[in-house]
Amino acid sequence: MLFGTRRTGRRTRRAVGYALAALCVGGLLTAPSATGAPAAGPGTPRVRSLVAKMTLDEKISFVHWTTGPVGGPTMTGIGYLPGVQRLGIPELRTADGPVGIRLLGGTATAMPTPVALASTFDEHLAEEYGTVLGREGRALGQDIVLGPMTNIIRVPHAGRNFETYSEDPLLSSRMAADEVRGIQDQGLMATVKHFAANNQEYQRETIDATVGEQTLQEVELPAFRSAVKAGAASVMCSYNSVNGTHACSNEHLLQDVLREQWDFRGWVLSDWLATHATSDVTKGLDQELGVELALGQPVPDSKYFSSALKTAIEDGSIPEATLDRSVIRILGQMERFGLLDGKATERPQRDPEAGRKTARTIAENGGVLLRNEQRTLPLAGGKAADIAVIGNSAKHPKVTGNGSAHVIPDRATAPVDAIERRAGDRATVVYEPGEDLVGVPVPDSSLAPAFKGGKQLQPGGQGVFYKGRLTVPADGDYKIAFSAVGGVANLQIAGQSAVLGTEAFGTVTTTMHLTRGTHEVTMNGWAFEKTPLSVELSWVTPEAARTDFDRAVAAAAKARTAIVFAQDDSAEGVDRTSLSLPGRQDELIAAVTKVNPRTIVVLNTGSSVLMPWLRDTAAVLEMWYPGQEGAEATAALLFGDADPSGRLTQTFPATETGHPMAGDPHRYPGVDGKETYSEGLDVGYRWYDRTGVAPLFPFGYGLSYTTFAYSDLSVVRTPRGLDATVTVRNTGDRAGRETVQVYLGASPNTQAPQALRKLAGFGKVTLEPGEQRRVTVPVDEEQLRYWDTSAGSWRLGTGRRTVYVGPSAAKTSLTAPVTVLPR
Repeated sequence: MLFGTRRTGRRTRRAVGYALAALCVGGLLTAPSATGAPAAGPGTPRVRSLVAKMTLDEKISFVHWTTGPVGGPTMTGIGYLPGVQRLGIPELRTADGPVGIRLLGGTATAMPTPVALASTFDEHLAEEYGTVLGREGRALGQDIVLGPMTNIIRVPHAGRNFETYSEDPLLSSRMAADEVRGIQDQGLMATVKHFAANNQEYQRETIDATVGEQTLQEVELPAFRSAVKAGAASVMCSYNSVNGTHACSNEHLLQDVLREQWDFRGWVLSDWLATHATSDVTKGLDQELGVELALGQPVPDSKYFSSALKTAIEDGSIPEATLDRSVIRILGQMERFGLLDGKATERPQRDPEAGRKTARTIAENGGVLLRNEQRTLPLAGGKAADIAVIGNSAKHPKVTGNGSAHVIPDRATAPVDAIERRAGDRATVVYEPGEDLVGVPVPDSSLAPAFKGGKQLQPGGQGVFYKGRLTVPADGDYKIAFSAVGGVANLQIAGQSAVLGTEAFGTVTTTMHLTRGTHEVTMNGWAFEKTPLSVELSWVTPEAARTDFDRAVAAAAKARTAIVFAQDDSAEGVDRTSLSLPGRQDELIAAVTKVNPRTIVVLNTGSSVLMPWLRDTAAVLEMWYPGQEGAEATAALLFGDADPSGRLTQTFPATETGHPMAGDPHRYPGVDGKETYSEGLDVGYRWYDRTGVAPLFPFGYGLSYTTFAYSDLSVVRTPRGLDATVTVRNTGDRAGRETVQVYLGASPNTQAPQALRKLAGFGKVTLEPGEQRRVTVPVDEEQLRYWDTSAGSWRLGTGRRTVYVGPSAAKTSLTAPVTVLPR
């Protein structure tokens, strides 16, 4: 299993396209700092008047993104619209999200990934998260951010699980709505994505998601619906097909659901190169994103919504009124955000300090303590005085995942440095990589001619910048680390699959089996218009890898406490092939636990992982990809400066075969181009409930440095749904935050499929030692309903239903009945 990923075919073309799409974007526009007025629907008199004055070419310029005018600034987003200056319609720019504002050629606040945000179970933090994105996007010259991602976590292996929230539709819905509000309250437009059923990366551009309407409505779509109801300006349709029709051509999704059921007033844009026909504009798609960029080739025209659309309108095959409808939708949102008023205020200044504080708060609150034997944590006294810190991500912080969500942070401290500072001058802290993923620059003695890292091509330059031969001292597996900044680069060694380097991937480490002797090496690339292409190449030889492993184990044996940092490398465009930690990390952790029973494991992963070494560890802390302040947040949790309050947003399977996707290739990865959602409503913890399979850790699970007790549950019917009230008491010796989770059982009065129980409400409570409080968790009326496919509408699930309350999906010892009568 590679720490890095091989990127070939269409995924490579898309990565190159993303890296090059904004080489030359023009000057910055200004816009108001807030959107206080209610959303103005498309087709207001002013918008209709503007569209009536626009030429056909001007209207067409609004329905496809370009790379921007020549001579623009270095820092750019992913798309540009020229506007119509003669009519006072300004330019628009959009940047990738959802983990921060991703700009080519610049830094931004790298936030904890959304899966970490959702682990807080705190909508207020979701709004603060959105506020950082909104302010930064506006300050950095952008008008739209492509986020949040709200697809449900269905497949444990899925490469983009780190970019979305959870396996539960209610939790995802509440996070999405408040994040959208936070983004848009700053005047930045949010794009909720990827609509819909984009739940795996494997064959994502061609796979057909075969999914029943009830499953769509109750599992996959609720978070999209909540984001739309919160006022999201736009929706991005996905690559995959849904029930036989491409998502960006799918009238049922784009018209019946989005427009008619949800009354969506914004516009729909495609994912990059996800438009399939000019006629998609008649099916509900308003805007095409992406062009087929290639190294060394001129920027081409948009494929479907530019000259091809103009021809279709001129020959009458597509009515111009259809184009007008799309432009009206886009201008309607521009009007709503004050961009058509001619009174746009200056953009705000970046506030990196505020972003830093929010990023740290979310990272601390999203960390999940999975194991803590004999109160190993928090570290204090002798346990904190003599520490061996081991692992690649302890020295090279794992800030985020790879792909279009990769943000270059303003700063990112190494966790070992944060631990050393927190431990104090009297403590001994030593570091060993254990399994180094970066290594050292390939020496001159092994690479002829010698390769000097750094600038390789001048701004705007392209072509082959290195050809040589690599001398390998012995047969074995070599880790090759490759990175590129300021452009795009390809590395090929010994004719093996090329390694692609871009800012979107950070440092990519791949493992190559090489034989003793010499091998050809070629590097080529393209520099952005205003930045040189800088490339770094390093390696870890088999001998160095063995030495690193042995030194780490020896250091752990000598120390009082061992802290092992372990990571995976989730990425857009590729799913994990295993739930195990990549490389030799499992072996390393097992070896360390044998020599030191006080071993703490810190996980930097994008989704669930297996833990064959779990029972031999003293503590395990899941920090996800914690953003640029992850080191400080991790140290605060390890030393008890903050109490762990994060809870799992997804079930962690105990084995490679113990999860809903296992054993049925029709479910995942699909057969003959189709993935079948035959599990229906039983996604995540619901499947574990149904089958009785024991997970490694259940949904909603997480420990604290204190303990809590629940008692005296009561449930009452209210006009808005239900109120579940329970007494929660802090039975420990320090303050802590608890997430009270309310699950609702099935209705006895319907024949439609139902989960045995589902999350129906949750709330956070902070308690001092010994303090107890009556906590009321409301259950919205929507949670009492189910989707009646035959009627095409929601129905109330009546009858005597059971309410379950507890700290996780697997621990809900308090139950109470409630009778739901028809309204």
